[in-house]
Amino acid sequence: MKNLVVSRRYAKALILIGKEDGKAENYREEFDKAIKLFDDNADLEHALTNPLFNKNDRKNVLKAVTEKTGFSDIMKSFLSLLFDKGRIGFLRDVVRLYNDFADELKGIVHASLVSATELSSESVEKIKEALQKKTGKNIILDVEQDPSLIGGVVTKIGDLMLDGSVKTQLANMRETLKRGESV
Repeated sequence: MKNLVVSRRYAKALILIGKEDGKAENYREEFDKAIKLFDDNADLEHALTNPLFNKNDRKNVLKAVTEKTGFSDIMKSFLSLLFDKGRIGFLRDVVRLYNDFADELKGIVHASLVSATELSSESVEKIKEALQKKTGKNIILDVEQDPSLIGGVVTKIGDLMLDGSVKTQLANMRETLKRGESV
């Protein structure tokens, strides 16, 4: 939990810089390049995050890598700051949160739609359009199936959850009956 709070601060700081200098999308691309480097070279991530290696040597490795990859001065400074503060291991979380902020900056919101059964593409599109109309933003909808819902759908946009599942309705009825209220 603490990692996410710290990662959010760093991501928010860079998105503010990107918003100010108009290079938010450039930083997103550079972050993608950095994560690809980590994915392609697990030893690199390990070398940068392992405290058993000399800190100055690790810093020199980071400098050499950022120089060769052609990162902007802002990204070099940002990665260096993460390293200096002992947060380079949080890079993946920072990138994920940064991407959310960058999407938000462009008016794009990610939402999830979970249904008990497979929905037709027309149904998914209608739900997406309704959500876009309600929020006034472009929605990227991640669709999943969960048979335990019995029926209906659950939609989540950020912190807002719209639960129209039969499972939840039954649970609510059960609670009402336990309290002795009429249904």
